[in-house]
Amino acid sequence: MTDATSNQGIPEPEGAADIIDTDYEIGQDNVDGSLGRIGFDIHNPVFAISAAAIVAFVFYTLALPEQAAGVFSSMFSFTTKNFDWFLIGAADLVVIFALLLVVSPFGSVRLGGADAAPDYTYMGWFAMLFAAGMGIGLMFYGVSEPLTHFSTSFGETAVGENGLRTDWAPLGAATGDEAGAVRLGMAATIYHWGLHPWAIYATVALALALFTYNKGLPLTIRSAFYPLLGERIWGWPGHVIDIIAVFATLFGLATSLGFGATQANAGLNELFGVPIGKTTEVVLISVITAVALVSVMRGLDGGVKILSEINMGLAGLLAIFTLIVGPTAFLFAFFWDSLKAYVEYLPALANPFGREDVNFSQGWTAFYWAWWISWSPFVGMFIARVSRGRTVREFVICVLLIPSMVCVIWMSIFGGTAIHQVLADGFTGAQDAGLPLQLFKMLGELPLASITSFIGIVLVIVFFVTSSDSGSLVIDTITAGGKIDAPMPQRVFWCIFEGAVAIALLLGGGLAALQSMVISTGLLFTVVLLLMCYCIFRGLQSERAENK
Repeated sequence: MTDATSNQGIPEPEGAADIIDTDYEIGQDNVDGSLGRIGFDIHNPVFAISAAAIVAFVFYTLALPEQAAGVFSSMFSFTTKNFDWFLIGAADLVVIFALLLVVSPFGSVRLGGADAAPDYTYMGWFAMLFAAGMGIGLMFYGVSEPLTHFSTSFGETAVGENGLRTDWAPLGAATGDEAGAVRLGMAATIYHWGLHPWAIYATVALALALFTYNKGLPLTIRSAFYPLLGERIWGWPGHVIDIIAVFATLFGLATSLGFGATQANAGLNELFGVPIGKTTEVVLISVITAVALVSVMRGLDGGVKILSEINMGLAGLLAIFTLIVGPTAFLFAFFWDSLKAYVEYLPALANPFGREDVNFSQGWTAFYWAWWISWSPFVGMFIARVSRGRTVREFVICVLLIPSMVCVIWMSIFGGTAIHQVLADGFTGAQDAGLPLQLFKMLGELPLASITSFIGIVLVIVFFVTSSDSGSLVIDTITAGGKIDAPMPQRVFWCIFEGAVAIALLLGGGLAALQSMVISTGLLFTVVLLLMCYCIFRGLQSERAENK
C-alpha cells in the first residue's frame, strides 16, 4: 500500500504511524486512457454515476424550470420542517467532539506520522483555510445578517392561524429593546459563523488527513470509514459514500456561487449601472468559471494558494479601513459585547427541540448547517490536503478557534458599522436594501465609497474563483479514486460543471432552488458526518497506541 500511496502523489507516513494493512491499491478500480489528446483516469463507478446524474439534473432543470422550481421548493420545506432538530443536534454533537479532541491525549498525534513536518507556513495555511471555508458567505452576509437579526429582534413577534410564529426573530426576540435586539442579533450571527461550522469542517478534514497520511489509504471520504466497514469500503458501501460526497460538494458550491453572482451583480449595478437579472448573473458565472479554469490548470500552489493570499490581504485591508474610518470606539466595544452575548445565548440558540422561533431555526439555522455540511467534503478534503504535519491539537485549534474568531471580528466590523449607521445616524439605506446590496449601501456611507465597493466586488469574484478552483480539485480527487495527480482535463470538466449547476439552479428557481438542493444533500451527508466522529476516535486510538 505504501508504494501505491507514494506513486499517486500522497506522501508516505514519516516516523511511527499505524498503517492499515490492505491489499487495495489506489486507482485499482480506475479506468484510464485518452480521447485524442485528452487523458482520463476515473474511478468506476463513482465518476460515471456522479457525472451522469449531474448532467441529467442540469438538463432537467433547464428543460422544465417551472416544474423544477416547484420540486425544489417542496424539498426545502419538507427538509427544514421535519429534520431541523436533527441538523441542529448533529452540529452540536460535532462541536463537543472537536473540543474534546483538543483537551484529550489524542491531541498529540501528528498528521502524517510522528516525524512529519508541515507543508505550508502558518500564513499560507491560514489564507487557504479562510478563503476555501467562508469567503463568499462572509461577503454576502457580513452586513446583512447582523442587520437582519437586529431588525427582526427589535420588531414584534407574530403568530399565524396555526399557532406558529410567522416572524423571523431569533428566540423570543427583544421587542422595543434596542440594546437587547443588538445583542441578540449579534449572538445569532456569531452562532451561525463561529464554532459550529468550523467544527464541521475540522471533523471531516481530520478524518481525511488521519486515514490518508497516517493510515496510508486513498484521499477519499470512504477511507474514513475503514474502522466501521473494513474492506467493504472498496465496494458499494464506499461507492455510495463518495457519490453522496460529490453531490453534497457540488450543490454546496453551486449555492455559494449563486450567492456570489447575485452580490457581484448588485455591486456592479450600484457602481456602474449594470442591469440586475438572471442574464447578468449567468454571464458573471460563465466569465468567473472561465477564470477559475486558468487557476485550476495552474494547480494548488500556483493557483489557489496565490489567489487565497491575495484575497486574505484585500479582505484584511477592507476590514481595517472600515474599522478606522467607521465608528472605531463603538466597534471595539461592540466586538466584546457581541462575544459575551454569544456565550449567553448559545445554549438557547443551539437547542434542537421545542423551538418557538420556527422561521429562524428552520429557515436560518437548519439551512446554514445543511449548507456547511454540504461544503464539508469539499472544505474538509481541501484542508486535509494542506494540513499534513500538524498535530491533532494544533490542527483543531487552528481550524476551529482561529477562523471562528476572524469571522466574529469580520461580522463585528461590518455588521456593527451598519447597525451604528441605523442607531446613531438614522441611515436605513442598508437596512432597507436587498441582501446582496447591503454591503455596498453600508460602504457608500463611508469615505472612498467607490474604491471600497469596487474592492468588495473584486473580493466576491476572487472568492468565487478560489471556491470553484478548490472544489474542482476536491471533486476530481474523489471521482479519481483518491488520486491527487489525475489528468488535468478531469478538473476542467468539474470546474465547468460547477458553473453549469449554479446556472441551472438560478434559471430553475433562483436562490430558493440553490437553497433547496443544498439542504437536501446536506441532510444525507449529516449521517455520514456523525459516523465519521466514531471512526476518528477509533483511528486516533490505534495511532496513539502505535506511538507509545
